[in-house]
Amino acid sequence: MKKTIKSVIIGTLAGIALFSVAGCSKSNSTGSGSSEKVTINFWHNYSAQSDENKILTDVLIPEFEKENPDIKVNAVSHEWQDLHDKILVSASSKTLPDVGRLDLAWIPEFESSNILVPVNKEFNDFETYSSLLLPNAMNAVKMNGNYYGLGLNINTKILFYNKELLKDKGIDSPKTMKELEEAVTKVSGKNSNGQRIWGLNEPALSGWNVLPYIWSYGGDILSADQKTSDGYINSKNSIEAVKMLKTMYSKDQLTGWSSGDIPTTDGFGASRYAMIFDGPWKIQELKDGYPNLKYGTDIMPSGKGGSHSVIGGESISLFEGSKNKKQAWKFAKFMTSDYAQKEMAKAGQIPVNKKSLESKESQDSGFAPFIEAIKSAKSRPNVSNWTEIDTMLSTTMTNIMNNKVSVEDGLNQLSKQIDKSLTKDK
Repeated sequence: MKKTIKSVIIGTLAGIALFSVAGCSKSNSTGSGSSEKVTINFWHNYSAQSDENKILTDVLIPEFEKENPDIKVNAVSHEWQDLHDKILVSASSKTLPDVGRLDLAWIPEFESSNILVPVNKEFNDFETYSSLLLPNAMNAVKMNGNYYGLGLNINTKILFYNKELLKDKGIDSPKTMKELEEAVTKVSGKNSNGQRIWGLNEPALSGWNVLPYIWSYGGDILSADQKTSDGYINSKNSIEAVKMLKTMYSKDQLTGWSSGDIPTTDGFGASRYAMIFDGPWKIQELKDGYPNLKYGTDIMPSGKGGSHSVIGGESISLFEGSKNKKQAWKFAKFMTSDYAQKEMAKAGQIPVNKKSLESKESQDSGFAPFIEAIKSAKSRPNVSNWTEIDTMLSTTMTNIMNNKVSVEDGLNQLSKQIDKSLTKDK
């Protein structure tokens, strides 16, 4: 299995990117010369109460500071969207951190804003160190011939299903989109306590959530050359995928993105959500919070377009303007080292360090089904204005769900908005 996992990822993770944030012009330093102690600011999106954040603060940072007594790491946790927005605001005010953890989908946008450090140009040991990491993970942080960070972790989503809820209705794990629709319909309703059971949960309506359905139905959001959306997001196949989701929501079989909805982990753990699509971190969350839950996993059900989940992950990147690039680079290398990657694997983070991927920690973390899903998973468009397009998609999907616009009209309008945005971005 060790060799299989490594070879699968190296051979199939085309376009994967994992990235982080970096640099802060306001980093503090004391003293001077060789005795100088430098504080580097590290912004990240590990949830404050997560196992990843606990490992970061209690294990990794103390070890790094022990190995590098002249460097102190000031780590600050942000929610995912808050981190993205704060980076943009801080770029304008020139108060960016030194180093950080970036969602892979942000790299094109930030690179086009000239706020990321091309580490291959900045550091002489880049090639030696990057060779220790999965090639396709490094390709994900590559833009216009330069590398804007190091791959940090990779992920995708798979199906988690409640074995007992499905068994009670005589249902097996759905293998096709048609079977998914049927399963969601059958398990939705009320339990013996009169509580509502939803067949499917999606915590948001962004590309991360919606595109796997569209891809598997044979649709897409952009053309292969990423120059137009017309004929893709509003194609017959894309419309069918969104109609499926709309029908589920209209029948109170799908929920999760509205204020007041039960959080995904709690809803699934308490058997209120029969099925969810989530990443490798969910394994540890369920183990910690709901150790007695009986659930199974499977890849994305297939449609006329096949089975296609979405590639995700982060990188650790440095920001321009930092006065502490040398120290930030040391930290970036440490976070992608065998030691750090094995520690994070315990919390469900799939390593990009080749050696770590073959470790006992990785083998014991239940990554196998995710590796299988990665074989056919797709990346979100690698365009600099993807964040803007993603917001358009989420807004349109919300309007469709709330009956403010029909599926066809909504996707046609979205296509025009996206094409206008692509033209503006050129």
